[in-house]
Amino acid sequence: MAFKKDYKVENVVASVVLHADIPLEKVAYELTNTEYNPEQFPGLVLRLLGEGITALVFSSGNIVCTGAKSVERVSVAVKMIIKELGKVGIKITKEPVITIQNMVASGDIGEKLNLTELAFKLKTAEYEPEQFPGLVYKVPDDHITFLLFGTGKIVCTGAKNDGEINKAVDELIKELKRIMKPRRGKKQELKGAMKPKKGKKPAKETKK
Repeated sequence: MAFKKDYKVENVVASVVLHADIPLEKVAYELTNTEYNPEQFPGLVLRLLGEGITALVFSSGNIVCTGAKSVERVSVAVKMIIKELGKVGIKITKEPVITIQNMVASGDIGEKLNLTELAFKLKTAEYEPEQFPGLVYKVPDDHITFLLFGTGKIVCTGAKNDGEINKAVDELIKELKRIMKPRRGKKQELKGAMKPKKGKKPAKETKK
């Protein structure tokens, strides 16, 4: 079996503390790249145009940032958010506290997967093909979850850094190799059964 480790980070979700109160109505009124409907959701949606990054900004100064492709881009996004708030006179004087909450990665392990078989052999797996085409595999004693598809595509969620993703994918491939060991074919089994056993040759029948 030719398993491969091929994945990339698709989304980094981070929480940010700005240590400042944010007047959401003022921000919504003066910045065109925002959406604010407090009757439906208490936070303001601020989009960093051209970056693919969205921030949920709350009046307490707490922010949830999504859409970054790396931890480094989260830091860049936070600086851009502070710059946007500065346009309406909001000054952030303290260093923001950034905490990575979740990283999502997608990839391909290079082998087709029999999800029905894996559902029986992976103790922490859930597979309901009528509701969802992928198998949900929760890594034992860990906070990481995989979505496995029959094509060999995978999605990894729950990691806090790149190292956790890398380790989790390594462990997944190791576990799949253990489960999906090649079986002897029927022809090989039949050939083995027909092979004469070593031992004494039968005595020739003597003529009377």
